[in-house]
Amino acid sequence: MSGISIILVFIVAFLAGVEGILDEFEFHQPLVACTLIGLVTGHLPECLMLGGSLQMIALGWANIGAAVSPDAALAAVASAIILVLGNQGTKGVDTAIAVAVPLAVAGLFLTMIVRTLSVAVVHRMDKAAEDANFKAIEIWQLIAIALQGLRIAIPAMALCFIPADIVQGFLQSMPAWLTEGMSIGGGMVVAVGYAMVINMMATPEVWPFLIIGFCLAAIGDLTLIALGAIGVCIALIYLKLSENTGVAGAAAGTGDPLGDILDDYE
Repeated sequence: MSGISIILVFIVAFLAGVEGILDEFEFHQPLVACTLIGLVTGHLPECLMLGGSLQMIALGWANIGAAVSPDAALAAVASAIILVLGNQGTKGVDTAIAVAVPLAVAGLFLTMIVRTLSVAVVHRMDKAAEDANFKAIEIWQLIAIALQGLRIAIPAMALCFIPADIVQGFLQSMPAWLTEGMSIGGGMVVAVGYAMVINMMATPEVWPFLIIGFCLAAIGDLTLIALGAIGVCIALIYLKLSENTGVAGAAAGTGDPLGDILDDYE
């Protein structure tokens, strides 16, 4: 990996870590982070495939109460770097997916360290607020955000300086039963992540559209653009039918709890 690529990887990793907190431009999402890593390293196709697969896993990750979800940013960046260094092309995607899950869990440890350091930053900001020093508050806020970026960028740099032949040798030394098992396990994790999303969204009104989508996806002649256009048309038809149903449909109940609540407020 060239020096320019390493610098660009550092920037992408830093932005992914920052976005894990800001959540504005979505650089921390696996699909975006892996694609950017592939773009700056010249391995776009395989990294794009990796990002798409990891995104399906990350859809089921969410912070609930005090429970912190696995670190999608670290999983995406680190697994993409390992995929690039392994130089196995699309064949290494399955292995990278399997490696990403333990990396995401390990990222929780780094998150705990950074948040512990942030406690001291908050106290500094409180002191600055008492003194009405707004400039200091802004500086400490930027420092806290930078710590989140370094949380991903430092491990990414550590991986970049590992010789590629060591990574390749490690991946090639893995026995077939382990690589095949990791491939199967990675596929199962993707399915579990998607199932968690379905479980959160599932209502009597949504299931027919989900089944229609699976049936259409089985048609090989339909491109992703065609499937997206069909999905938009179905959504517009659904919205038009919902408007025509009017108050009578809302009073009777649609079977969609969220829809009924919104209709009550309207």
